[in-house]
Amino acid sequence: MWGLIHEAQIREIDFRLVGPDGELAREGVRVEPFAALNGASDMTAPLHTLTTSYEGGATQLSVVTLTDPDTQTLVTTLQLETARDDLRVFAYVDPAMANSGSGDRAWRDDGVYYAQEGDAALAVSGVAALSGAGSVGFVGAGPDMPALLAGEAYDTTGEAAANVEFLVEVPFLTGSPRFTTLYFGFGETADAARQAVEASRTRGPGAILEDYRSGWAGYLASLEHLPEVASVAGDGGALAHMSALNLKVMEDKTHAGALIASLSNPWGETAPADAPQTGYKAVWPRDFFQVASAFLALGDEDTARAAYRYLPKIQVTDATPGNTGVTGWFLQKTHVDGTLEWVAVQQDQTAMPIMLGWRLWQAGVISDEEMAESYTSMLKPAADFLVEGGRTGLLWNTEFEARLGYTQQERWEEQEGYSPSTIAAVIGGLVTAGDLALRFGDAADADTYFAAADRLEANVENWMFTTDGPFGDGDYFIRVTRNTDPNDKALLGDNNGRVGLPEDHIIVGGFLELVR
Repeated sequence: MWGLIHEAQIREIDFRLVGPDGELAREGVRVEPFAALNGASDMTAPLHTLTTSYEGGATQLSVVTLTDPDTQTLVTTLQLETARDDLRVFAYVDPAMANSGSGDRAWRDDGVYYAQEGDAALAVSGVAALSGAGSVGFVGAGPDMPALLAGEAYDTTGEAAANVEFLVEVPFLTGSPRFTTLYFGFGETADAARQAVEASRTRGPGAILEDYRSGWAGYLASLEHLPEVASVAGDGGALAHMSALNLKVMEDKTHAGALIASLSNPWGETAPADAPQTGYKAVWPRDFFQVASAFLALGDEDTARAAYRYLPKIQVTDATPGNTGVTGWFLQKTHVDGTLEWVAVQQDQTAMPIMLGWRLWQAGVISDEEMAESYTSMLKPAADFLVEGGRTGLLWNTEFEARLGYTQQERWEEQEGYSPSTIAAVIGGLVTAGDLALRFGDAADADTYFAAADRLEANVENWMFTTDGPFGDGDYFIRVTRNTDPNDKALLGDNNGRVGLPEDHIIVGGFLELVR
């Protein structure tokens, strides 16, 4: 990614080891977490070495990738261990500029390979100019490897824009093992991307690695509770450290506190890549709540506070572009800059920000003064929406009538109705809202919130626990029901190409949320 956290710029970087007659077959790939090529290994940075073996392990190519903290550059260092002197290494690069797989231009100039779409540009170079064999062109239309090794020229440098690729010979330094580094620079123009490469190349991979490790080690050292979390793990703390690192990576670097769901795009085998998509690299208040809570548990109060202060950006108000309906609820899914994307009502996603604010206030991360203002401007409208409901009026969502406990979409974003998982969050949100209302002089609203929570709690089993189900002894919580009778065998809605099943045929673990 480069730019906002959902903006992919490269789809694939693949290193290919080639003998005189063509590409060698891979025999195995090994990942070493927390490791770099110089042999040092610790649990203080998101580092890992990817090693590919050839010829029964007699030849190995290892790769470590990191980012330059001082520039807009991805740095990839390679180590080749082999007794052969007739092997060549090529880097295959498939750009996806501007977060799409089409519309890119590609060219090379003076040993630098470029790709660009709009104001997103990529420049690729090595420890020196990439002057060996290589091709620039469109995916599926370039020369095969034997032709490239034979010196056949292939270079599409016209104005046509499509799905582009590079195939670049990587020059190695002499020695044993042999090392080299590739720099992938980004910028709004090709010149800016090239300048990023030149700045990183001047610093060199050793200095970049040292700064990268130092910065991440400093962050982990600031996490007061991480040692305690790591101490109860059975792996020496590796998973705890990697989790802490990955959670921090998932914060957008432009909008402080913007926590995404995952650094991934689902359904990539079926969804076309010709238009920009965010995938899971976006803000869902539910995932947001979990990640912010994790930061608090680790001792990162700054990120947890920044996350809470980000929340007004994704709450529906009278100022939300195009909104003509009820306010107070939190958007289903947005870009990290607040751009609207999905606008269904998920009541747990409105309740969870209330719980997060209350928890941070209880922990002293949010002051009384800030919480008093925040309660009035953000949390009270959210709690009022949970109790009072109302008709939505945003983009396509203009017909849903929200009401207490009944959600337009439950946890899995597929079905409407009463769901144990959703209602657990709503109860928690209303109870914490009531506590805040009492603290900040709003006793009447506190009574309203507590009464609504009590009504839901008193009906959890009545509405969502079947005593006549087809599984086991017939007694269990169902995932969701569209009415208040869990024994009537009512059908759920059709979704994802499947006809709706009877409500008592679907069970999930969401009822475990009721322990809140």
